[in-house]
This record gives sequence, C-alpha cells and structure tokens, in this order.
Amino acid sequence: MKYNILLILAFITNFVCSQAIQVKIKGNIVNTSINEIALGSYINQTKTYFKTKIGKNGEFKMEGDLPAADYYFLSVGNDRIPLILRKNSSLEVYADGSDIQNFCNILNSEESQQMLFFDREFSKWKKTLDSAETIIKADPSKQKEISNEITPKYYSFKQFQQNYVSKNSNSAALLPMLQLYPINKDFENYELLLMQLVKGFSSSPIIKQQLDNYKIVKEKMAAKNPLAIGNKAPDFSELALDRKTEVKLSDFKDKIVLIDFWASWCAPCRRENPNVVALYNEYKEQGFTVLSVSLDSNLEKWKQAIKKDNLLWPNHVSDLGGWRSKVSKLYGVSSIPFTVLIDKEGKIISTNLRGSALEETLKKIFDK
Repeated sequence: MKYNILLILAFITNFVCSQAIQVKIKGNIVNTSINEIALGSYINQTKTYFKTKIGKNGEFKMEGDLPAADYYFLSVGNDRIPLILRKNSSLEVYADGSDIQNFCNILNSEESQQMLFFDREFSKWKKTLDSAETIIKADPSKQKEISNEITPKYYSFKQFQQNYVSKNSNSAALLPMLQLYPINKDFENYELLLMQLVKGFSSSPIIKQQLDNYKIVKEKMAAKNPLAIGNKAPDFSELALDRKTEVKLSDFKDKIVLIDFWASWCAPCRRENPNVVALYNEYKEQGFTVLSVSLDSNLEKWKQAIKKDNLLWPNHVSDLGGWRSKVSKLYGVSSIPFTVLIDKEGKIISTNLRGSALEETLKKIFDK
C-alpha cells in the first residue's frame, strides 16, 4: 500500500507511544546469491530494525526488541516477506530464493502466512492487469478481445477475495485487503474490514492510525450527509389532512418519531402499512408516533388510502406536490417507501427501516 507523509509521521508517533516487544526469527533461504537479510517497517521501506548474514547453507537468525507489536517485512534483496509480529513472537521462515513469492513457508504465524498468500494472488492479478493495459495501449482495437480474456481471471480473483475474508475473519491478515477498498471510494467495505482488523490487532500502530483516519473521514461524511445517524433531522412544516393545520416536526418533543414517506399509489408502501400500524399500536403509549409524509397529488385518493389502511395516527401531511414535494426534496427521497426514525431530541437513529428491521429497532428502544 502507498502511504502519504502525514500517515507515516502519525505512524512513527504511534510507535513512540507503543509498548516494545521482543521477537525471534530464524530460518533458511536456499538458492540465493543474496548474503544478507533484513527486518524492516511495513510502510516505511527505508526503516530497518535488524540485519543479519545469510549463512553458506542459507540459514539465518535474528532476535531483539521492536518498538511495537505490528506489521513488518523481511527483505531478501528485492523480495519482501510480510510478517505480523506480536509479543514474544518466535517465527521460522523457509524460502527458495529463486522464487520467494511462490515458495515460502512461515511457521508459528498463520496470519503472516495468510498475508503471504494474499500478496501472491494479488501480484498475479496485478501482472494480468498491467499486461492487458500494455497491449491495449499499443493496439486499442484489441480492447474487447483482452477484456473477454481477463474477465474469467477477474471473477477468479474476486472469489479469492471473498474466500480470503471469510477464512481470515477478524484477523490481522486482512490488512492488505484495505488497498482494494479505498476509504473515499468504497467506505462501506473499508469500514467492515477495518472493524475486523481492530478486533484482530488493536495494538498495532498501523491499525490505530487507520482507525484515526477512518474517524476523521466518517465525521466529514456525516457533516455532508444531513441524514447521517446522530445528526439533527431537518425541521419542516407542512399542511395536514384538513388543509388548514400546519404540522411541524420540531413540535414532536419527547417522542420517538417515524417519518414515513409514502403515497396511495405506491404498492410497496401499502404492503408495509399494516406493519407500521401494528408497531404504532404496540408502542404509542410508550412515546412512539408516526408522521406520514405523502407524495400524493390527489387529495381524495390520499384520504381514501389512509382510511382503507387504517392509519390511526393523526399526523398526516402533504403539499400534494407528488415527487416535487418540498419535504421529500429536503430529505433527498428518491424512492418510497422511505423512513427516518428520530429520537426524543430530534436526532436521527436510522433511515430506511422497514419490516423486521424497524420492529427490532423499536424493540431495543422500548423493551428495556
């Protein structure tokens, strides 16, 4: 992975604050003209901690203190072997120097071996992509041909990723997967992986820095998203069913409110209505209510749907603007049914809850 200078500086700061560990590494590297092996930083390639000679028969041994339990690399010439080193790690590494990537075994650290497997498969896929790019650049007419050729390899690599994540659940070995899901492009998958890494290796300065960066990005995303969890729900005022009364969201103080965007012509909305009615009846005495915002444009059809579906709550509003509804625009509604659940302080608990998900959320709030 590539790291910018700020990340490296923060990484070094974390190292200073981390607890030192003692490690032992030994092994054998055959078929190599390299006479020295080194242990270095995983992200700062210029940083070396240990160096030792490789013996005539390929044997080597190194031990000593490191700044923290973290990710490191064992370097043999231009080849790098990933190592996850924890307190009192005692690893053995055996490799064929003529092809270290494909012929290397790491003993006493399955998570390090798994990272080596990932690097191996990722390198193969990267070579495939680079080769395809070179051919297409030289002859653009071959783009379709090359695309058809590498598509099976793409799906094969995707399957490897899925299997790798499944096999290494909550493991420190998931770190190299982060490069496939950049935080600014695929935040959801990045977040899922990072939370597993925090469970698997929370003491790692690299993971700590990734977590700090994640929190900053998440805060910035929340600031840009008015419906982010924890944000104050945008206030609004709209006409009620009698076309005279103004209903204002901020008037629902000390209530758990489900803002329910729907319409009489929306079949999925109508199918969901019985569930909302049941939940309203179950929790209305405990401070739960529903504020229905209709995207109807026909007053009579709206009234008929409310009566037919037995929507008992009194809070029904609409400007009869259909998809041009002011409130739906304020909330960025692009499809219905759509819901926003807010707490007694008007802060967003969750969005787009329906069916069993809404039921479980209300159960956690009220059945304490």
